[in-house]
Amino acid sequence: MKIISANLNGIRSAAKKNFFEWMRVEEADFICVQELKAQEADMTEDFLSPHGYHGHFHYAEKKGYSGTGVYSRHKPASVTTGFGNAEFDAEGRYTQVDIGNLSVISLYCPSGSSSDERQQAKFRFMDAFMPHLVALQQSGREVVICGDWNIAHKEIDLKNWKSNQKNSGFLPEERAWMTSLLDEAGWRDVYRLLHPDTTGEAYTWWSNRGQAWANNVGWRIDYHVATPGIAATAKSAAVYKDERFSDHAPLIIEYSSE
Repeated sequence: MKIISANLNGIRSAAKKNFFEWMRVEEADFICVQELKAQEADMTEDFLSPHGYHGHFHYAEKKGYSGTGVYSRHKPASVTTGFGNAEFDAEGRYTQVDIGNLSVISLYCPSGSSSDERQQAKFRFMDAFMPHLVALQQSGREVVICGDWNIAHKEIDLKNWKSNQKNSGFLPEERAWMTSLLDEAGWRDVYRLLHPDTTGEAYTWWSNRGQAWANNVGWRIDYHVATPGIAATAKSAAVYKDERFSDHAPLIIEYSSE
């Protein structure tokens, strides 16, 4: 079973950069997308159900902002948009599909890099989302949460960690939250299970400033975070960089279906 996470930085922009043709070739079972930057009225049939996939989406109320979605090869038994928090559900940050005992979630955590106001919103999101994560982990279902978490967990997860210790995405509070998620709440960082020491090849986002992409000055902020059972079946994990669909690169993980 192949699951892909991809921040598109605009679904219309990514479509022009060949994303949907690449998606067809990949033949994944689930493709979780973030940062649609589109409303329902903007979604063409090619966006809603490309290549026969079932697409389900959570749009932000604000135009040209945020938004998440999950494409699944098979029709889900149920779909959930939002996690029950009015402030962040209005931003379209959570789409969940359930098939059998598996839940696949596309998540777009807030970024706090634009202002202190947004950083405080990010902290509110973290506080509100943790109880939901705990409940999911204890639900008895196998769950894979794919998305842009906007946090680099450890020093090996970004190129210039020393100079970013006071910047959003690598703040001590954010990193401690990720540690709590993995150590206390019982979730697994699937990429790190397979590649515990990988640095540069693990990066999934590069700033558009300077020569960040050319020099691989990146951050690992896109993850598959999964319940222990399904995480243990992961067979391979890779970041796709042969083509660029946005300022992020897709994270592809294959799990055993047995």
